[in-house]
Amino acid sequence: MLLLSAGFNPVAAGEGEFTPPTIGEFYPEVIAFEGTPFELNRIMLIRLLVTTLLVVLFTLWANRFRKSTSTGQFVPGRFQMFGEMSLNFVRKSIAHEQLGEKDGDRFLPLLTTIFFIVLGMNITGIVPGLNISGTSVIGLPMILAGAAYVTFIYAGMKAHGLKFFKNALLPSGVPKAFYVLVTPIEFLSTFILRPVTLALRLMMNMIAGHLLLVLCFTATHFFVLYADGPFKAFGLLTFTFGFAFTLFEILVAFLQAYVFTLLTTVYIQLSLADEH
Repeated sequence: MLLLSAGFNPVAAGEGEFTPPTIGEFYPEVIAFEGTPFELNRIMLIRLLVTTLLVVLFTLWANRFRKSTSTGQFVPGRFQMFGEMSLNFVRKSIAHEQLGEKDGDRFLPLLTTIFFIVLGMNITGIVPGLNISGTSVIGLPMILAGAAYVTFIYAGMKAHGLKFFKNALLPSGVPKAFYVLVTPIEFLSTFILRPVTLALRLMMNMIAGHLLLVLCFTATHFFVLYADGPFKAFGLLTFTFGFAFTLFEILVAFLQAYVFTLLTTVYIQLSLADEH
């Protein structure tokens, strides 16, 4: 089971051979609609599956909440309580903490969407049969980073108009002579590096986790089945590392969702501030 969750394929590894993971694992074969804009491979199917599951999950939570409200029964079951706790985590620990209640609730739909999409896509990396994160290829991280980028610029312009760009590129308190150095740096850090680092941080963490898991469990398969004598004991060591990394990947999946959402919130907060 753990071998499958790491994406290990004993056939691909070859009989008696140790085949380390390669970057080619993130470019799986096309399954349907090859050569069209709707081309599907395993990673795209994982993304569609996670999106569908999230839509169903939130629909069930919303329907049960409306039903309990209409009947006057406000005693949630475990499923409803889990949903409310999850939503309140984003609302109180991220949105309200950084933006306050008014602006936090204003941007809450976007922040909630980002958090649960990133978490759902990340966690598929350890799910048997899926074996790879939906965020391990740059397309989805770029879309999420783009949404954060557009939102913090919109928030800044909504609050300050064109003065938003002046505040960002010409920060107060800096001698005018230094603007020739400061302005390009501020432009690069605010309008270029923010979305780039958001996307790359998420993608690279998921790539690294997948490669580590595949390496550990491929080595386990090799040592246990094909190594000679005492070298078989290394299989237990690599399996232990693989199991530990699997648990660590669960933590990383959550932390990356939290960090991505938190940074998006911080960027919005900086755009709303009078001086940033």
